[in-house]
Amino acid sequence: MKKILIVEDDIFLQDLYKIFFAKLGAEIVLEEDSTEILKLIVEDQVSLIIMDVNLRNTNLDSKRIDGIKFSRYIKESFGHLHIPILLVTAYTVSSFSNNILEESLADDYLLKPIIDYNQLIEKINNLISVKL
Repeated sequence: MKKILIVEDDIFLQDLYKIFFAKLGAEIVLEEDSTEILKLIVEDQVSLIIMDVNLRNTNLDSKRIDGIKFSRYIKESFGHLHIPILLVTAYTVSSFSNNILEESLADDYLLKPIIDYNQLIEKINNLISVKL
């Protein structure tokens, strides 16, 4: 089974992800702490990272970091692990950047609110080799 790491600080969305992925039979880990996230990346063979862009509770080197910068940091530091990152954002891409994937080095993005869960599954299946 593939392990999906979800970086999300909204408690409601965390609960939604738990229910959604449990129904799919997928193993997930919810985490906000950057130290724990990096440890999971290195030690636990994460197959996919789903990361919110607006992270209120995530810090790196004692500074608050958003999902775009954290995604870029992960890709630059652990690119050899080839872990795909799916960014999730409530902002329309054109409202804050036309180059979200270029800035973050993420593999794909999805707009919130997530109303089409088939689209989420399709994006995940495109990013990992074992289908949900």
